[in-house]
Amino acid sequence: MTERSPAGRRPLTLRSRLSLIAVSVAALLMAILIVAFNAIVRHQLDQRADDHLRTRAAAVASTVDTNGRKARVVEVPNDDALDSDVWIYAGTERLESPPAASDDGPLTQVADALAAGRHPHCVTVSDHAPVRLCASPVPGSAPATVVAAVSLVPYRTSADTVLHATLALGAAVLVLTYALTRLAVRRALRPVQAMTEQAAAWSRQPGGDRFGATGRPAELAALATSLDALLDRIRAGLLHEQQLTRELSHELRNPLARIVAELDWWRTRPRSSEETRRSLAVVGDAASSMRTICDTLLDEAQGTASIHRGPADVHAALVRLAGSSVTPPAVTLRIAPPTGRLMAEAPAAIVERTVSPLLDNALRYAHSRVTIVAGTDGAGIRIEVTDDGPGVPTWFAPELFHPGRRAEAGDGHPGAGLGLSLARRLARSADGDVHHDASHRDGTRFVLTLPAA
Repeated sequence: MTERSPAGRRPLTLRSRLSLIAVSVAALLMAILIVAFNAIVRHQLDQRADDHLRTRAAAVASTVDTNGRKARVVEVPNDDALDSDVWIYAGTERLESPPAASDDGPLTQVADALAAGRHPHCVTVSDHAPVRLCASPVPGSAPATVVAAVSLVPYRTSADTVLHATLALGAAVLVLTYALTRLAVRRALRPVQAMTEQAAAWSRQPGGDRFGATGRPAELAALATSLDALLDRIRAGLLHEQQLTRELSHELRNPLARIVAELDWWRTRPRSSEETRRSLAVVGDAASSMRTICDTLLDEAQGTASIHRGPADVHAALVRLAGSSVTPPAVTLRIAPPTGRLMAEAPAAIVERTVSPLLDNALRYAHSRVTIVAGTDGAGIRIEVTDDGPGVPTWFAPELFHPGRRAEAGDGHPGAGLGLSLARRLARSADGDVHHDASHRDGTRFVLTLPAA
């Protein structure tokens, strides 16, 4: 259903609004043009009527003799046409009047007033029908005046016809303007409709699609570019959120497994107070580890990890990490004693969380031993995590640090392929790095470098 406005009316579409604006502007212009045009037409028709009256008056004046002491009318053959609607005066004395005009009729009275000079040269009388009268003096020694009249009905009829025609033309122009504007706006908004349908389809099936600026008008190309940038930011945010969720679940598995295992052990039979205290200590340590994991990953995701930079005691961090790791019975975990105190310019939590995926990976694939060696490397700290497992397949080395990738998903080992990518990202957030030592042949070796304090 179409959503209605609070007043209950259907909201106008952009196409309708633009069409109504165009029609309103066209209506205003047409009204001005129609008024001006019809005013000019009526003025021209009035001018033609006056010219017609002056021509008739001049023709009648040629039959008036004004050379004597008193003007007189000279009779000429077939002058009935000239006498129609014409009054002739000698001074103020009426010499002749139209046969159909009575002496006390309104037209005769107006003609008398024109001859006496009490009105302008021309005047319009509206009796039963509009009539135009004009007075024209006859030159000569004796004063004489000819007053001619003409009905304005034909002229007014012509003016009304022109008015109706222009009104009809204006209405047709407005209808055509509305239709053409809607058509033009519809064609102009067709790319917008296509973009709307694309966005709706992408919302149902999200992917990496883009609007693209090719083949679009300049304005829509700029809009498409802005929308693509917005989509990129949204996708990046979603991917970042999904990555953070996966990494949190990945890192929280070990401490959560320790809590579950410790509780299962504690519930198998009644425990002494000392055993209960130790179990609670293990659970508390695992819970503290979970909190540290959450704080570290959230700080790193928000870009605030650098605020809490080191120094951190590398050997102490490795010992704590080894103590909280679950080591398989057949595997020996050894931390080589450092030659001196190693201090890294990184938060202790970052050091632990960076080494943790490397250690988990080594414990998962080692046959019998895992060794951690920490030392200095120029101006930095170098930590090596080595196992005697099957090693990394050569073909898989380029994808080793890609999130979610595993060399053999069905190798019987748990894992989602997120640990190594997380370790590298955390190391780089502390201005360090993690790489695979391809020169090591007996198993796998990962090397973590961090700046020294």
